[in-house]
Amino acid sequence: MSEGHGGLGALALLARGLAGIDVEVQALAGARAVLTGRKLLLPESATGPGLRRAMVAHAVAHLRHSQPARPAHTLRPMGIAIVSAIEDARVERLLCRDFPGLHGWFAASLPPVPDALDLGFAALVSRMDRLLLLPSSQDDNHWVNKARRLFEETAAGAGLEDYDAFRAIASILANDLGQMRVRFEPRDYVVPAPWRDDNSYLWDFAETDAAPDEAIALRQAGARPPPPPSDAPTEGSAPPPDAAGDIELGRYTYPEWDRRLERLRPDWCTVIEKLPAWQGLLPAREQASAGSERIAPLALPRARHLDRTHRLRRQWEGDDIDLNAAIEVLVDRRLRLRPDARLFMRPGKGPRPSSVLVLLDLSASANDPGPHAASLLDIEKQAALMLAASNARGVDRLAIHGFSSNTRAEVYYYRLLESGMPLDAPARAMIGALHGRYSTRMGAALRHATSLMRAEPPGQRAVLLVTDGAPSDIDVHDARYLIEDARQAVAEARDAGVRAACVAVDGAADAYVRRIFGWRDYCIADDARSLPARLARMSARLAAAH
Repeated sequence: MSEGHGGLGALALLARGLAGIDVEVQALAGARAVLTGRKLLLPESATGPGLRRAMVAHAVAHLRHSQPARPAHTLRPMGIAIVSAIEDARVERLLCRDFPGLHGWFAASLPPVPDALDLGFAALVSRMDRLLLLPSSQDDNHWVNKARRLFEETAAGAGLEDYDAFRAIASILANDLGQMRVRFEPRDYVVPAPWRDDNSYLWDFAETDAAPDEAIALRQAGARPPPPPSDAPTEGSAPPPDAAGDIELGRYTYPEWDRRLERLRPDWCTVIEKLPAWQGLLPAREQASAGSERIAPLALPRARHLDRTHRLRRQWEGDDIDLNAAIEVLVDRRLRLRPDARLFMRPGKGPRPSSVLVLLDLSASANDPGPHAASLLDIEKQAALMLAASNARGVDRLAIHGFSSNTRAEVYYYRLLESGMPLDAPARAMIGALHGRYSTRMGAALRHATSLMRAEPPGQRAVLLVTDGAPSDIDVHDARYLIEDARQAVAEARDAGVRAACVAVDGAADAYVRRIFGWRDYCIADDARSLPARLARMSARLAAAH
């Protein structure tokens, strides 16, 4: 086939025959095909009729089965790239169902298998493309196999025509990559399959405000320009590294429950205590701190857990005389008044000190902005500051700590406000300096928090966890493994006299939080904005031992 205008004309006829509509095919001085409306621009660098036929077939698949110009502002760059890759596979599967002979065109243009040691974003997507196109192919990567399993289950259940179902699995896969800390650079990313276009046909980038050169680079990658800079990292980007000023306080090892072996693995997890780098942030945080001080304190009921070391006076019966009451009886008789006959004392119940440790989930997902722009991490900080400012009316001794994990070898534990310490400027600055990083190994953090609470004065002691999702980490692929470990950690805390509870900012949290904490010791905040009030009520319940 000629590579000149006659060749383009033949490709236009091919497109018309497959699509049933006129498709204009033109040459493009670029490296990637571009589909815009009914015009297909093929790169001049694409040589060989086989690759060009595959490019035309893929464009036709979009024209037949994809809705163009979906809004891109609701997704992040990595999310757009994964949704685009899943959509490419979906429409190609539909086209091959109608024209089975086209499958060989795509298979013949597959790039070489990436190196097994390459765990970059493009390599993982390329391996996923291969598994979705060639059912007989195999891969040893968990994420790639999960992508094929979810794709095939959705195709068999919802059907290939259900775009929303495949969009949902793409969101799951993008979230997994974020948890795995796979780096995504929109400027450098190119769709791995050489016959696929740049995916600009699928998205409407009109609402982005990036500079022209940046927008072009992102469109070529099939991703939208990033939002204005903020403290929170974007999904799929590398999490902010530990600041140089972070202070390591110590390392501790804890066991972990293996649900398959039904036993504890001794010294399995390493918890690293740290203080966040906050020096120099105080001036930038003063305005925010002043704003939080203007918020009315949360009204918490006074904790009244009772013991039997107190002597109750003025009782109708008892094992001793209340001398003060007896003197008042004599005075009343002298004054010819009717005396109060409650003359006795007996052992009773008096107030006991309450200690609550609020444990904040500082995983990377807490950086995600909610429907009202503020991230969950921002709301967690506000709720913690409000609770600490109001603890005089509620908890006797309040501590605020946080955690995240980077495999079992690095469970980072931040001590932000210690029990009995005032909420001073450095404490506010440390809380304000928090960044969401890594994953959520909940069991190890709960065990360390429990060990710290055992040093608190006798009384009502509790750990209150604030989280936005089920426990997870990149070295664990069994979804139930860390849930069962966290459940075991809660049972160990209970045996140690420490009550563990949870406030989950996740509408779908009921299944796992009830399994971990039991039916009484959790509440769910469907809206993150209700977190401060729910956190205050739950901490008051724990302090009062209700």
